[in-house]
Amino acid sequence: MTSTGHATPGREAPAEGRPRSALRQLAAASVGNAAEWYDWYAYSFLAVYFADRIFPTGSGNSLVPLLSTFAVFAVGFFMRPVGGLLMGAVADRHGRRTALTVTILLMGGGSLLVALTPTYASAGLLAPILLVLARLVQGLSVGGEFAASTTFLVESAGPGRRGLFSSFQYVSTTVGQLIASGVAALLAHLLTDAQMSDWGWRVPFALGAVISLVGFWIRQGAHETRSAEQRAAARPGLFEALRRHPRESLLICGITTGGTIAYYTWTTYLPTYATVNAGFDQGDALVVGTVSLAFFALLQPVAGALSDRIGRKPLLIGFSLGFAVLAVPLLRLVTDAFVSLLLVQGAGMVLLTGYTAVAAAVNAEVFPARVRAAGIGFPYSLTVALFGGTAPYVGTWFTQAGHPDWFPWYVALLCLVSFCVYLVLPETSRRPLDT
Repeated sequence: MTSTGHATPGREAPAEGRPRSALRQLAAASVGNAAEWYDWYAYSFLAVYFADRIFPTGSGNSLVPLLSTFAVFAVGFFMRPVGGLLMGAVADRHGRRTALTVTILLMGGGSLLVALTPTYASAGLLAPILLVLARLVQGLSVGGEFAASTTFLVESAGPGRRGLFSSFQYVSTTVGQLIASGVAALLAHLLTDAQMSDWGWRVPFALGAVISLVGFWIRQGAHETRSAEQRAAARPGLFEALRRHPRESLLICGITTGGTIAYYTWTTYLPTYATVNAGFDQGDALVVGTVSLAFFALLQPVAGALSDRIGRKPLLIGFSLGFAVLAVPLLRLVTDAFVSLLLVQGAGMVLLTGYTAVAAAVNAEVFPARVRAAGIGFPYSLTVALFGGTAPYVGTWFTQAGHPDWFPWYVALLCLVSFCVYLVLPETSRRPLDT
């Protein structure tokens, strides 16, 4: 990692215009990020309700609509690398705040389109086409969101606080997911299954469009974190980060592989996994998910602050080794009992925090400021698309193929890959951040 001469060991030079109040920067990033991820996660929580409304059942197999809906979930993820590259370039060229305002408007528009998507019975092929279009827009948005907000948060942090600040990436992500899960659980208990499948699933998406507008308004008060030198310098090329920093790009992929499969399995797919494989009640699964997410959000700042004291590597190694060893026995413990799912999800959240609390800091510390957003955005989003976005589909496909026990081994293997990367990863917590 290079230094520009404006930062000395133990201190980072503040970007011009950085506000004195760190809370203001945290609020601007976190509230908007929560709105973004509420819209994104509402889809996965409600998929079981609208799957057969958008996709027809095929060959007498009741899992076909659910598989099709999760395939669209994965398609949205494959727009994330494009979003990470394009919105990351916007952040590096025109500022972090500009990129953040664009991403949240895209997400709100995609959410509104999902809410208005007609059923297959009324519109035929137009229904799945519109749903795919909406997820492509949202994938573009969320891919750029992580790159811009990660960079914004870490650059807003003072000396010795990058881990703490970076933890709010997943605090706000989890809050958005928590709201989505809570809204879905509330509707599931207030409405009948027929009402949820008929019209209830549309309500959270319409609400998401409104929340995105609130996030957009809040982000207008954020202060740009790019330094005066960055703004005066020539704009970086679209592929400059990949061309000049191939090792760092590959490192981001290795850091992310185990984290993303574990994250999307435990925070997104687990309720559906319990429903499909253990006959768990759909409404109760959403309640367990909501409780677990609240617990998860509380853990993030504690672990983030701890990483500023002891380093990033101990937490990353603990996370990856824990999942490599425990993913299989934990998922095998899932039954139709409420307590079993709660304990399994809670235990996974503790392990997962070792990755989520420090991921933003580690990623930002790998790249120089000039190409930081785009450098993070593309390899991170590509890895998430390959292994995170496909997790629900792969898990459901294993079940349909008659091998539900294969999925836990798949999760463990990918976490083992990241464990090997973490062993050789340099410790970056005490290095000055390039500005």
